[in-house]
Amino acid sequence: MMHEFVKYPDGTLVVFSDIRKKDNGEEYIIICFERPTNDGFDTVIFELPSYNIVKRDGNYSEEEIETFRKVVECGAPFFFETARKGGKQSA
Repeated sequence: MMHEFVKYPDGTLVVFSDIRKKDNGEEYIIICFERPTNDGFDTVIFELPSYNIVKRDGNYSEEEIETFRKVVECGAPFFFETARKGGKQSA
């Protein structure tokens, strides 16, 4: 399940997943930044706790990507805590 975190004035919607498990048992969360465009969406998806970008598509600038990275880094404890509780309504 995905949970809405915030929607920015430019239309970028930020959502995060419930906690997921890899085959090796490692827990992770995905944080997705997505903005509608005339041709679809601009998308950047981060994975926590690695902070790696696992998908990038569209026209987000490097400056926007760095801002998103900071949001992910600063928000990591919130994302994990909230995902463990089942979403924002439990925060």
